[in-house]
Amino acid sequence: MTQLEEIERASNLVSLFLKRADAGGDKPFLGRKVAGEWQTISWREAADQVCLLAENLRGLGLKDGDRVMLVSENRPEWCISDLAIMAAGCITVPAYTTNTERDHVHILDNSGARAVIVSNEKLSGPLIPAIFATGIAEHIIPIESVRGYQGGNLACHGWERMLEGDAKAARAAVDARIAKIGRKDTACIIYTSGTGGAPRGVLQHHGAILCNVAGAADILIDDFDLSDEERFLSFLPLSHAYEHTGGQFLPIGVGAQIFYAEGLEKLASNIEETSPTVMVVVPRLFEVLRTRIMKQIAKQGGAASYLLDRALEIEERAAAKGKKRLRDKPMDALVGKLLRPKIRQKFGGRIKAMVSGGAPLTPDVGIFFQALGLPMMQGYGQTEAGPVISCNRPSAGVSMDTVGPPMKGVEVRIAEDGEILCRGELVMHGYWQNQGETDRALKDGWLHTGDIGHIDDKGRIVITDRKKDMIVNDKGDNVAPQKLEGMLTLQPEIGQAMVVGDRRPYVVGLIVPDTEWALDWCNSQNKSLDCKKVLELPEFRAEIRKAIDRVNAELSVVEKVRGFAFADEPFSIENEEMTPSMKIRRHKIRERYGDRLNALYRS
Repeated sequence: MTQLEEIERASNLVSLFLKRADAGGDKPFLGRKVAGEWQTISWREAADQVCLLAENLRGLGLKDGDRVMLVSENRPEWCISDLAIMAAGCITVPAYTTNTERDHVHILDNSGARAVIVSNEKLSGPLIPAIFATGIAEHIIPIESVRGYQGGNLACHGWERMLEGDAKAARAAVDARIAKIGRKDTACIIYTSGTGGAPRGVLQHHGAILCNVAGAADILIDDFDLSDEERFLSFLPLSHAYEHTGGQFLPIGVGAQIFYAEGLEKLASNIEETSPTVMVVVPRLFEVLRTRIMKQIAKQGGAASYLLDRALEIEERAAAKGKKRLRDKPMDALVGKLLRPKIRQKFGGRIKAMVSGGAPLTPDVGIFFQALGLPMMQGYGQTEAGPVISCNRPSAGVSMDTVGPPMKGVEVRIAEDGEILCRGELVMHGYWQNQGETDRALKDGWLHTGDIGHIDDKGRIVITDRKKDMIVNDKGDNVAPQKLEGMLTLQPEIGQAMVVGDRRPYVVGLIVPDTEWALDWCNSQNKSLDCKKVLELPEFRAEIRKAIDRVNAELSVVEKVRGFAFADEPFSIENEEMTPSMKIRRHKIRERYGDRLNALYRS
């Protein structure tokens, strides 16, 4: 039986993992950097820990269907805990490490979690008060030691103690229990980070994730020639459905290793050190990496800059025509010999595929990486769909203007109003304890995605915008804000942007200047980098205006950004103006800067 057939026939996620662990044995499975050195846990060690933790969770009195909350940064124990919760017959409730006490209160209260696994002292800070406030959770299991607390009936169980016992007996008990878990049973409740409103708990069943894993594995196996030495670098929050499925269960499904990045500031060095073959990343990170690479090449100047320009020209022509011209092949070969190997080495030298998802990818960014020999695929989906609905793949013809054809096992159609509808095993069973929202999202078996788009002549999905984010100006013209924002942030002067204009005569924008560019500009002008004062300088504003005008030159009359204001600080997760998957939270930004944006229509 092939790997793909095993995924398609697996009854649940735990049984698939244990099958892979039996085959993997003492080979490395999970890697993490400790005291400056990369250390790994083997498949066999991970399986033993999963089974022991599962049996000790049952020993606490947890029963089938009980919810267990998981609050941790990406690390081997996250994967082990997640699988153990499911192996215990329980349901995982992941929570973001950026959650506030109020966020935790909502999830604890809504999910009714009886136990909580937390990684460390820092993350327990806002969590423990939330546990006491709700009075629902009975057990807390810290992976690292946490400070003592007083009050309530909350029992604390050390991580090491929860891994004690007879591994063989634990495995036998787990095997017997998971034999009764089917694909329709709930595996986890993932709370959508949400660009607006309170997070809703998406009921993801084992079959939804397995359907996603099978679809993604089909692409990797057929189009990228997988071997026994595949390695994923996990960077995005595992509490997000995109990383949970794509960065954890997909590598498990294809028997790959998973290494956990140390964080954004060390991501570049981690990529070089671990040499991943597959990376699952959001567009914002690709935009940052593109900017860094372009600056490095610009500093080298000469041949490097010339080769980059030629590579981009060749790839842009190929993207427009569907293939490279014969006359471009000699120059393409020269780029392949002198430039691409150096860039690939910065990505560890083994990259087979980089998958972008979670938000729209600006086509120019995708073309940039393709031109440098780093295969880029854009995927599309949402938490309610496992979360991947479609993905570009070479065999279908990669086009950066599309998000590829629906994956295997996924049915897609376009409603009369242009909304993308999806059907298949990947679709959620509903929102936890929220029948009203469930009925709005699921109709006759079809998931209403809230996204607007169409299917091109090659069967690939083209996304135009979010249905609810679409700007409709005072003349009834539709404007897609994400398209404009993507184009603006490609300018070296602009780090972040949000545009508005609903029921207004024209579009205006809120701009966050690029920090590195602003520093270089201040140095060239002999100005001190006092952020507030710099933003008030007419000559600084004029430079940003030039960048916006470059974008406007490529836009239609109704899309042009007529006015702009500066934000006080970058949009971030900390100030609640971005979701953990790096999408801007429009309602939060409008709340803060509404008066400033409205003033642009009076000037």
